[in-house]
Amino acid sequence: MATTTEDGLPKHHKATQNEKLVIAASSLGTVFEWYDFYLYGLLAFYISAQFFSGVNETTGFILALAAFAAGFAVRPFGALVFGRIGDLVGRKNTFLVTMGIMGLSTFAVGLLPSYASIGVAAPFILVALRLLQGLALGGEYGGAATYVAEHAPEGRRGLYTSWIQTTATMGLFAALLVVIGLRTMMGEPAFAAWGWRVPFLISILLLAVSLWIRLQLAESPVFQKMKEEGTTSKAPLTEAFARWGNLKWVLIALFGAVAGQAVVWYAGQFYALFFLEKTLKVDGATANILIAIALALATPFFIFFGWLSDRIGRKPIILGGCALAALVYFPLFGALTGAANPALAAAQARAPVTIQAHQDECSFQFDPIGGNSFDSTSCDIAKTYLAKAGINYDNRDVATDAPTVVRIGEAAFTAPDPAGMTAEQRKAAVTAFQGELKTALAAAGYPDKADPDAMNKVAVVAILWALAMLVTMVYGPIAAMLVELFPSRIRYTSMSLPYHIGNGWFGGFLPTLAFAMVAATGDIYYGLWYPVLIAALTVVIGLLFLPETFRRNIDD
Repeated sequence: MATTTEDGLPKHHKATQNEKLVIAASSLGTVFEWYDFYLYGLLAFYISAQFFSGVNETTGFILALAAFAAGFAVRPFGALVFGRIGDLVGRKNTFLVTMGIMGLSTFAVGLLPSYASIGVAAPFILVALRLLQGLALGGEYGGAATYVAEHAPEGRRGLYTSWIQTTATMGLFAALLVVIGLRTMMGEPAFAAWGWRVPFLISILLLAVSLWIRLQLAESPVFQKMKEEGTTSKAPLTEAFARWGNLKWVLIALFGAVAGQAVVWYAGQFYALFFLEKTLKVDGATANILIAIALALATPFFIFFGWLSDRIGRKPIILGGCALAALVYFPLFGALTGAANPALAAAQARAPVTIQAHQDECSFQFDPIGGNSFDSTSCDIAKTYLAKAGINYDNRDVATDAPTVVRIGEAAFTAPDPAGMTAEQRKAAVTAFQGELKTALAAAGYPDKADPDAMNKVAVVAILWALAMLVTMVYGPIAAMLVELFPSRIRYTSMSLPYHIGNGWFGGFLPTLAFAMVAATGDIYYGLWYPVLIAALTVVIGLLFLPETFRRNIDD
C-alpha cells in the first residue's frame, strides 16, 4: 500500500525550477532523435528509387517501407539492451550512447552510394543503418519517459511526461519542415537527384547540439537514491521478464494499451501521409505541407490529454481513443479521398473497376526478392497495372477457362493470355493492353494526379487533424501509465519492452502490411482493417485487465 499525503495523493518529491529546465532539455534532445528516425519514412519514395531500383515499382515501394519498418523491428532488442543498462548504471549515460548511435547512423545514410553505384550492397547497408537506428531508439524512449516521470511533482506525471509524447510528433514536424523547405528551394528534380541526402547530412549538427544538451542533465533523483541505498537491480532482465508477477503486467501493458496506441499513432500520421501520396496521388510537397499543418494544430493536445489523465485517469483516455479510431477510420479515409482527389472519388462511384478472373491464376502482388514481373498470367497482367496505377478494384471469381476481363464501368477489356507467347510478343501484348486500360480509365474520369485546384485543402487538413487528435488521445497519457505500472528498480527495462514491441512491431510494420494488403486485394481501404482490429482488441483487453495507475506511488 502506497504512503499517501493528506490530500490522498502518494508522497513524492516536488520539482524544482532547475528540474523543470532539465526535463525541457531532455524532451528537446528526444525531438532530435525522432527527427533522425522519421526522415526515412518521409523520404521513402526517393529511397525506393535510389536503393531498390532493381525491382518493379510496387514491390520497390513496399520494400522501401519494409526497410523503414526494419528500424522498428529491432526496437524491442534495443529496449532490452539499453533498458538493462539504464536500470544498472543510470538514465543519463544511456541517453548519451543512444544519441550517438542514432546521429551517426542517420548521417551515414546521407553518404550511402545508390543501387546504381554499388548494386545490391546499397540496400543491405541501408537496412543495417536502419537497424542501428532502431536499436538506439529502443533505448531512448523508456529512459526519457522514466527520467521525466521520476522528476515530476505529484499529481502531474501525466502533464510532465506528455512533453515527451510531443517529441515524436515534433521530430516528425521538424523533418517535414526541412524536407518542405529543401524541396521548395531546390526544386523537385534536384531534390530527387541528390537533395534528399541533405536532411540526413545536417543531422550531424543536430547530434552535436543534442549531445551538449544531454551532457547538462543530472541523474534521476529516484535512481540516485536507489544507487546510494544499494537497492538497484542486479539482474533487471530476470526480474522483469522471468518472474510472472512482473511479466503479466508487461503483457497487459502491451495488449491492453500499447498495441492499440501504436496502430492509431502510425495510421493517423504515417499511413495517412503515404495514403495521400501513393493512393490519392497528391504531390509530395503538398501532402507534406497538409500533414504539417494538421500536426501543428493537434500537437498541443498531447499536453491537454496528459494533463487530463492526471485528473480522470489514463485508462479511459487511451481506450477511448482506440475505440474511436476503430469506429471512424473507414469513414475518415473515405472522406479524405473525396476531399483530396474528388475526381478519383467521383470516378470510383461512376465507373467502378472490376477484375473478373479465376482467382487461382492471380498472384499475391508482392515480391520480396524482386524476381517476378507478374506477367505470367492474364490476371497478373491486369492486377499489376491497376496496382501500380493505384486504382481501386473489386475481384470476381469466374470459371477456370474464362479469360480475365477488366471492367471499367460498362466497358470491358480482355487481358492477354501470355501462354505460348514469345518474350517480345508478351511485351507487345502487355503494352497494348495497358494502353487500352489507361485510355479507358482517363475517359472514365480517373486522374493521373490529384488536381490541387479541385482539392478541398481545408477539409483535408480537418480530416488529418481528426486523425491526429486520436493520436494525441492514445499517446499523451501512455508514458505516465507505463512508468506507473512497474517498480522503480526495473522500470526502464520493464516499460521499454512492451512500448517498443507495440510501436516497433504492431505500429512500425503498419504501412508495409497495409499497402501489401491493398496490393493483394485491390481495395484501397482494405489495409485499414489492420489498425481497426488491433485497436478494437486493445479496447477489449484493456477494459478487462488494465488497471488504473494515475494515483500510484512510483518511488517504490
